Amino acid sequence: MYNNFMGIRKILVLFAIIFFTQPCYAIKIGLETDASRVYMGASTQAEIIDCNTNKLIFVMEQMKGYEFKPYRGSIAIKVDGEFKKINSDKIVIKPQEEGFVSVKRKWYRGYFKVVNSGGGLTVVNDLPIELYLQGVVPSEMPSSWEHDAHKAQAIAARSYAIANLGKRAKYGYDLNDTPEDQAYGGASAETVQTNEAVSETEGIVLIHDGKVIPAYYSASAGGHTKDASQVWTKDLGFIRAVPSFDDGIKKNGHGVGMSQYGANNLAKKGYNAYQILKYFYVNTKFAKINPEYYR
Repeated sequence: MYNNFMGIRKILVLFAIIFFTQPCYAIKIGLETDASRVYMGASTQAEIIDCNTNKLIFVMEQMKGYEFKPYRGSIAIKVDGEFKKINSDKIVIKPQEEGFVSVKRKWYRGYFKVVNSGGGLTVVNDLPIELYLQGVVPSEMPSSWEHDAHKAQAIAARSYAIANLGKRAKYGYDLNDTPEDQAYGGASAETVQTNEAVSETEGIVLIHDGKVIPAYYSASAGGHTKDASQVWTKDLGFIRAVPSFDDGIKKNGHGVGMSQYGANNLAKKGYNAYQILKYFYVNTKFAKINPEYYR
C-alpha cells in the first residue's frame, strides 16, 4: 500500500462533493470555566445583554478593560474602580461593527456568553465555524509550513469540530480551546497564509458511512501511525496504521490519524491536501456542508 501511494504522486485526486444539511450554524468554544474573575475588553463599543430578558444592561467603552466576577448567584462588573452588580447570571457581550473582544490576553471574533456557573464564571465564544477555524489552523500548525499541509489541517480540524459538536455540553459549550480538543488562539493567532487555507477549503469535511468523521490527528507519530484500537478501546473504520512520513521526529501525541509533521513532509514532496488526507484516513470521501447551515 505504501508503494501504491508513492506511485500516485502526479495523479489528480477526484472526489464527489456531497452537500450536507446538518444544522451546525456556529460553534461554541469554552475559553474559561469556573473562573474566579475574568478580564475582558473590546476593540469597539460592545453591548452587554441579559440573556434572560434580552434587554441591554451596559455598553462597554472601546479599548477599555473590564473585570467580571461572580457575585451572589449573579455577575458583577468593575466600572471606574467599583464593582456593580448585574442582575443576571447569564449575559452576552456583542461587539459592534465586527469588532473583537479580548479575553485571556488574546483577541477573538464573534459573540461571548458569560455565565455564573455556580463555582465561577464560564466564558463561551460563539462564532461561525469558518471563523473558528481561522484561529485553529495556525494554533495547531506553524504558519510557515506548506500551504497544502495547512489545507489538510483545515479540513481535518473542520471535520473534528463538526463531528464533536456538543462534546462538552455539560459545561455549556461544544469544545474547549486547548489541544485536549483543538488549540484555538482566536483572531490573535490568524495569519494570511492559514486564513487562505481555511477559505480555499470552505465547508469541506471528511465523511465515512455518511457521517462526518472526528478526524483525529497529532503532531507526530514517530515514523508510523497507530490503529485506534492500539490507543483506545476499538478500531475505527476510517483509521489505519501507516508510515507517517515523520521519521526522525520524536513521537508527540496519540499517533492516531494524520501526523501533522507527516502532512507537511508530504506537501513538500508535491502531494496536495486531498491526497494527504486520503492517505491518513481510509474509506473516506470529501463532502461540503451546505453554506447556509454553517455560516
